[in-house]
Amino acid sequence: IACAVVLRGEVELAIVTLPPQVEPPLEALPLWLDSLVAVASRAHPLAELVNVVPQRLQEHAAILPSEATFTRRIVEDELKRLGVEISVAFATNYLETIKMMVAVGLGWSVLPRTMLDGDLVELPIAGLHLERTLGVVRHTGHTLSNAASALLTILQDQSTTATPSP
Repeated sequence: IACAVVLRGEVELAIVTLPPQVEPPLEALPLWLDSLVAVASRAHPLAELVNVVPQRLQEHAAILPSEATFTRRIVEDELKRLGVEISVAFATNYLETIKMMVAVGLGWSVLPRTMLDGDLVELPIAGLHLERTLGVVRHTGHTLSNAASALLTILQDQSTTATPSP
């Protein structure tokens, strides 16, 4: 969706989870690697396990980003690689909503590591490696406004760190 609005010229820049590839005239500028982790509430049955085999995720409802997101695709591709088919109880594009639902025990999820706090625990899933690239998508055929150019410069200067700030 974000790429489409940039392509149509409705916005100059989109700060997004980058798709695997973009077609010209769009350009993707990677800025940060964002580590993703499986999480659950402290009271969830999976939180009691020291090591979790990936197939145990199938036994519990998941709360994930919407199917239309690249983050969801990243999660599903990694779980498929591990031979895991999950049941998604709820999907939304709002990570804070996912975090809240997981914190009250409605299921497990995958969230950016930077969102971990006292309400959630990271699940030690054997072999699970998840990360996404966050960055900017822009239209190479359009000249950026001064404001968009300044924002892009700030973002690129800040991207010298390996992960985004919470």
